[in-house]
Amino acid sequence: MKKLAIAICATGFPLAALAAPTEYPLTIENCGHRVTIPERPANVVSIGQSTTEILYALRQQDRMAGTALWFNGVLPDYARIDAGVERISDNTPSFEAVVNKRPGFVPTMFEWMIGEQGAVGTREQFDDLGIPTYVMPTDCSGKDNLVGADGTRLAPFDVGTLWDSIAQIATVMDAQAAGDALVADLQSRERAVVAQARALDLPDASAAVWFSSAEMEADPYMAGGMGIPAWMLDRLGLRNVVTSDEEWPTVGWETIARADPAVLFIARMDRRRFPADDVEAKLEFLRSDPVTSRMQAVREDRIVIIDAEAMHGSIRMLDGLEAMAEGMGRLAE
Repeated sequence: MKKLAIAICATGFPLAALAAPTEYPLTIENCGHRVTIPERPANVVSIGQSTTEILYALRQQDRMAGTALWFNGVLPDYARIDAGVERISDNTPSFEAVVNKRPGFVPTMFEWMIGEQGAVGTREQFDDLGIPTYVMPTDCSGKDNLVGADGTRLAPFDVGTLWDSIAQIATVMDAQAAGDALVADLQSRERAVVAQARALDLPDASAAVWFSSAEMEADPYMAGGMGIPAWMLDRLGLRNVVTSDEEWPTVGWETIARADPAVLFIARMDRRRFPADDVEAKLEFLRSDPVTSRMQAVREDRIVIIDAEAMHGSIRMLDGLEAMAEGMGRLAE
């Protein structure tokens, strides 16, 4: 069959490519890497909850051999199908554990999983074995993942990279109709929640987003000024008090307290890599620490809990936006 080459961009996926079934071999340009998928993938191993739940939404579970890197429990709608897919690891899987599944496609949500400094392996290592890999553009477009612990944004996050990610994964799996429907639903939800939040008409409402901390007393990992949570805050009319270009910079609590955000969003996750992964530990710290307890968001109980996965480039971003908008209602009271 004719070889089809597609270049991904942040402005949207080529509609012409979505109109017809995928022709293999399929060649794509992905995060500076040229990838060829020889046939419709089988034995897919998804490294990251974001890519996994996209594949579930596209109803590709029968072609999946395993998943890894989970932050929260699977979405309830996908619990039944997730039970039939092997969980290779809750966190970072080994290179051997992935390749032993003989995958025809390995998508990941983070370049630090599969990339130049890949925790699982480099793209070249997978290439040497003839295994196509894919990194979601949400984590590489306009971003340098070699600077900072979680990368540094060179440009503000563009939600178009999420639509592109879904569309391209759908094309790889020959599931274009399902991809179109998923993007349309998420875009409809985005429009609705933005209208809801903007209707509150809050003047210069400030916010901060706390993901975790390496130690409970250490400087916390906060959402940077150009990453995904910052985009979410901006869409809802909130001002992020953290302006660093790093994805998740460490910022001292004294600095955050001086900025005194009106609302504080904190991540809830099942992962237990750090002490502050536990949301109850976060709440206890905020209410007992002499610095954080004086913040207006803590004093006035304007702390909003959001799933960690909703702070990533994922279909859960809309759940996060909706939870943020609901929490904003406390500012209007």
